Amino acid sequence: MRDFHQPGRSAVYAANGMCATSHPLAAKVAVQMLEAGGNAVDAAIAAGVLLGICEPQMTGIGGDCFILLNPGPGKETIALNGSGRAPRGLNAADLRAKGMGSMPVRGIESVTVPGAIDAFCRLSKDWGRIGLKASLAPAIHYAETGVPVAPRTAFDWASLTDDLQGMARNDFLLNGKAPQVGQLYRSPKQAEALRRIALEGRAGFYEGEVAEDLVASLQALGGTHTLDDFAETACDYTTPVSGSYKGMNLVEHPPNGQGTTAILMNNILQHFPVQDMDPWGSQRAHIEAEACKLAYDARNRFIADPDHTSRLDHMLALETAEKLAELIDPKRAMGAPHKLSEQVHKDTVYLTVVDKDLMSVSLIYSIYHGFGAGMSSDKFGIIFQNRGAGFTLEEGHPNEAGAGKRPMHTIIPGMLEQGGKTVMSFGVMGGAYQPNGHARFVSNMMDFGLDPQAALDAPRCFADEGVLKVERGYSDAVRQELTDLGHKVVVPDGPLGGGQAIGINHETGVLEGASDPRKDGCALGY
Repeated sequence: MRDFHQPGRSAVYAANGMCATSHPLAAKVAVQMLEAGGNAVDAAIAAGVLLGICEPQMTGIGGDCFILLNPGPGKETIALNGSGRAPRGLNAADLRAKGMGSMPVRGIESVTVPGAIDAFCRLSKDWGRIGLKASLAPAIHYAETGVPVAPRTAFDWASLTDDLQGMARNDFLLNGKAPQVGQLYRSPKQAEALRRIALEGRAGFYEGEVAEDLVASLQALGGTHTLDDFAETACDYTTPVSGSYKGMNLVEHPPNGQGTTAILMNNILQHFPVQDMDPWGSQRAHIEAEACKLAYDARNRFIADPDHTSRLDHMLALETAEKLAELIDPKRAMGAPHKLSEQVHKDTVYLTVVDKDLMSVSLIYSIYHGFGAGMSSDKFGIIFQNRGAGFTLEEGHPNEAGAGKRPMHTIIPGMLEQGGKTVMSFGVMGGAYQPNGHARFVSNMMDFGLDPQAALDAPRCFADEGVLKVERGYSDAVRQELTDLGHKVVVPDGPLGGGQAIGINHETGVLEGASDPRKDGCALGY
């Protein structure tokens, strides 16, 4: 029970269905879909596509998604890979010949074909109840009439103005400026694209006038993308990966997502008495940071397009985690993890929906960096993702950029299982932070007994690119202790990620929703 004298939010309880996501309108629409007879899939698609209007800096129909779906008690969880591929014209050798040492973050070379719409259409057809047209209706309505810009969205938008280029400045700025809190943002151009999809399914996006607009716009910007690249886009059903942490089974999406990294990180942490540490002290933060460095180093070596990932079993092996744990000095921060472990082995929206039949959907949907590549299509105003920035140009690397390949992805949906049943659907946004966020969320509950809302509220830290980002929720004394251990400590400009979760009590049938205060959203049920 939280201290009601202190600021915070309570968990949300409901018995018939629930959505937790990063914007209240999306949560409301999802619940309305459930009340109208839709199931968790119908509601998740409705909320997800609407988030592209509520939070256009985070996601949109030009992006990718990953989905974990549990159809209900006694049934196996499945994974759906809705990530798109590089165009057939992308060649790492050509980019190296141009003098590039790494993939450009926002250049046209970073734009991969969007995979989310194909996945939503497939998901609706295979698992939905009331049809794609009904699921897309709310997003079409709000794209036309407008959505008041929420505080966190406005905060992000203001910092991304200079990253928008060309037509995207007309589509995503108001009089040349980022919209302020409470201003209406409309996208009638995207509403028209969504109408085509609602009427024609995936053909309304990957063929015909919308595809022609996307390809013509990309080619005008210097891209090699073709209509064939779009027409050939197809999502894939895959088998989830999982690992146990102190009696709780963490279920993740397999590569090209980075979910395996969270499992490896938890496997490393099990070699330390985390439960005996101060949850917000320097010792836990230090051990977690060192485990993070080693797990992410493994990620950077091995995770790639599913057809090019060959060391998945190695990453999941308990022996690998044991050897990595031996490299951690409890009293000193390590330098370059790559040198130590070489013998051993960004912006996103997340939502979850659980319906009255306990079908659970864990869905994450992104255009990668804020406003993706910073470019949009001319006629329909669709922002292009820059997911190709996740490739490497290192020759021979599994994740080397190449024609038709899927890049290593940061976005990962999660689920928790106990006793053979799905007991929670959850996700933590925040680009590279996500595996660390999954590991910490599970540890907060299993090591320290926090409920899901408290586990999301709690302060975070993250070892990222040579620095240890420590949120203001930590004390100055802890920051100094971490500095003394050899970490380069910084306070990040913004919070680390954001999360959503819905727990399932199988004895009572009651759902418990939690929503991270780092975002604008909420959990709603009925």
